[in-house]
Amino acid sequence: MQDRGDAEIRDTIKLRNVRPFVAKDQEYLVPKKSVLNRIIGDSHLELLLASFLENCDDEIVSYAKNYFAVQFKLDYVNADGNISNYYPDFIVKKNRSESFIIETKGLEDLDVPLKMMRLRHWCDDINSVQSDVTYDFIFVDE
Repeated sequence: MQDRGDAEIRDTIKLRNVRPFVAKDQEYLVPKKSVLNRIIGDSHLELLLASFLENCDDEIVSYAKNYFAVQFKLDYVNADGNISNYYPDFIVKKNRSESFIIETKGLEDLDVPLKMMRLRHWCDDINSVQSDVTYDFIFVDE
């Protein structure tokens, strides 16, 4: 099965408009480069990445953990052949014209390559319909 549709921008997400939400009591980082007041990692690797982004002095303007409340998700065909939702881990703004979507993985499963392929297609699609910001993706494997 191959996607043959056209790309279009249907909506935008403004992180400053994300409504407050309750999070599990778990390890977190208090960020300086995010509009969110805490970065709560689903894994220790995510917190290590958040700490790395915090310490990239002039190389990273801002970033956010992509919580469900952010609503940035991509649909993809999973390893079972079903349509699923994929929520990439981080949205990173390098500067006014460059942003990255970052996925971290401690354990690899059958869906990881499918999610990365979908994310690559999303970046290609969004870059083909607008030129204000160039999007790329990074996969961080533990």
